[in-house]
Amino acid sequence: MKPHRLAYSLLLVVAPAFTHAGEQPKSFSVPFETIKTQHMVVDVKINGSGPYRLIFDTGAPDSLVNNKLAKESGVLSKDFKKPFFAPFGSMGQHKIKTLEAGDLKAENLSVMVVDHPTIAAISEVVGPIDGIVGFTFFARYKMTIDYQKKVMTFTPSDYKPADTLRVLMEKMMMSKVDRDRPKVLAPAGLFGFRVDKDANDEVDGVVVKEVLSDTPAAKAGLKAGDRLLTFDSRWTDTIADTYQAASLVRADRVVPLTVRRDGKELKLHIKANTGL
Repeated sequence: MKPHRLAYSLLLVVAPAFTHAGEQPKSFSVPFETIKTQHMVVDVKINGSGPYRLIFDTGAPDSLVNNKLAKESGVLSKDFKKPFFAPFGSMGQHKIKTLEAGDLKAENLSVMVVDHPTIAAISEVVGPIDGIVGFTFFARYKMTIDYQKKVMTFTPSDYKPADTLRVLMEKMMMSKVDRDRPKVLAPAGLFGFRVDKDANDEVDGVVVKEVLSDTPAAKAGLKAGDRLLTFDSRWTDTIADTYQAASLVRADRVVPLTVRRDGKELKLHIKANTGL
């Protein structure tokens, strides 16, 4: 018996309804080296100081730098005094004004300042490592890795990652009843189109298979055959991605969609509706 393919109907409004040709976002190349621990390490400048060697870890929930880097680069003020109970450093959430790697320059990056014992242990084996670049950086980009050329390529998106430290603390403080409560994804608004993607389709985005007539999506100009690339600035490379992005949109909120049509990218601005 063949597995049943899931298709999701979503429903959406442009307020006001308009489209315009979008430009391809510029991509940035960042060279890296692979160290003995199989981590990717990149030379970066922080707030114009450096270079410093940081591990680029796509699985790290947050970014962190050690106290030495933080003080040299101005992430911490020179007269900063660590809290009384902070054995590894300041332990707080701080901001990097600029992080430069290759031809990429990121601004206003959230970072923890901590002398992490694991980073210190790695440094003893491979030489100085000053921190880790994690989710607070990677969430801003779509990334590809060429392991032969040892180059990462980053394409910016306008997604703004949440404060991961705050989210983690909230989860830690959550009661067991709330932690065990079933999590249900359901769009808060109706959108009026259906997407699908073949199992062997490796192209970015999902295909809009149907746009229901006289719905917000139809009024916005969305068409069957469009390839939906982002939904509210979140990548939609799978049906599940699309459904999750839709579930995070509050009703009556205007959100952007990026679609590819006839080889060109278009942006639609759409308002989620509470009903038809």
